[in-house]
Amino acid sequence: MTTVPEPMHLPAAAVRVGVVGTGKMARAHIGDMAGRPDTLIAAICEPVPEAAERAVAEITSRGAPAPVVEPDWERFLAVTSREERLDAVVLLTPHAFHFAQATAALEAGLDVLLEKPMVTDAGQAEELIRVRDRTGGLLVVAFNGSLSPRVRAAAAMVASRELGALLNVNAVVWQDWRGHAAGTWRTVPELSGGGFLFDTGAHMLNTVCDVAGEDIAEVAAFLETDGEAVDVRGAVLARLASGALITMNGCGRAIPSLGSDIHLFLERGTLRTGIWGERLELQRAGGTALRPVRSVQPKSVWQQFLDVRAGRERNPSPPEIGLRMARLWDAIRESSARGGAMVRPVVDTEAVA
Repeated sequence: MTTVPEPMHLPAAAVRVGVVGTGKMARAHIGDMAGRPDTLIAAICEPVPEAAERAVAEITSRGAPAPVVEPDWERFLAVTSREERLDAVVLLTPHAFHFAQATAALEAGLDVLLEKPMVTDAGQAEELIRVRDRTGGLLVVAFNGSLSPRVRAAAAMVASRELGALLNVNAVVWQDWRGHAAGTWRTVPELSGGGFLFDTGAHMLNTVCDVAGEDIAEVAAFLETDGEAVDVRGAVLARLASGALITMNGCGRAIPSLGSDIHLFLERGTLRTGIWGERLELQRAGGTALRPVRSVQPKSVWQQFLDVRAGRERNPSPPEIGLRMARLWDAIRESSARGGAMVRPVVDTEAVA
């Protein structure tokens, strides 16, 4: 016999949120959001009826009321602004849509949780920061790494210099991405903005930029398409303004698997984490091995967004970090197009107040 969940009784202060895009990434987000007493998924924007139906079923299976469904983005924004009165939106659309949709949502007075990567180039990132500042809205980029308390703790240790200066960073990510992405928008450059290194690998680029805590001064990179329209494998060598050296390696043709690793080598210690913040380990000078830092516990992406929105903590993944990553990605593409030539990312300190 099928058990029908009891209807939820939502408090008046529940955050009314709209979900835009209900593809693969939406399942994880909806799983974190639906059924919470502090959250009401009031509306969905999804042009594919079958995908919208699956999302509604997932939401109602947790005892939450069925959301309004609007397939057209512009109508969704108009209808929800006029009738549903949303507080926030979660944007889970292809990368090329992020800039325009986040801009429109902020200008409509909505707070935004924006799926990674933030935008497809540094120019868009700079303009989106201006929009955020002008509207006064909240913009949190859904990078698991930056939102992870473990990565935040690692970044704080690097910034405090309690372990001395940062010397080297070594990062790697691997996945059987090519098979998973085949036939999807992720392999269409006009929609994705890049391949494996800008999709799953974007977590690596962002987390490295985040924990390093400073601008990257020089980049040399190779991107290999392996016959696809976008990159499938990539290798990056970079140097920070402080002189620390960085290597990043991404393989999207691995055997069926998914994993990552980041080592940060400092003068008086070594840190180990992952691109999603899946671990945090520390070995201090004089120690014999890396040991887990157990005092730092993870949170879900949605919980982090709610905590920031309620003023319980500062935004751990603001668009300023997304801008640093966008500058890196621009330099990676330029270097690869020039056969691995050294490129200095453009850092316009006057562009963003």
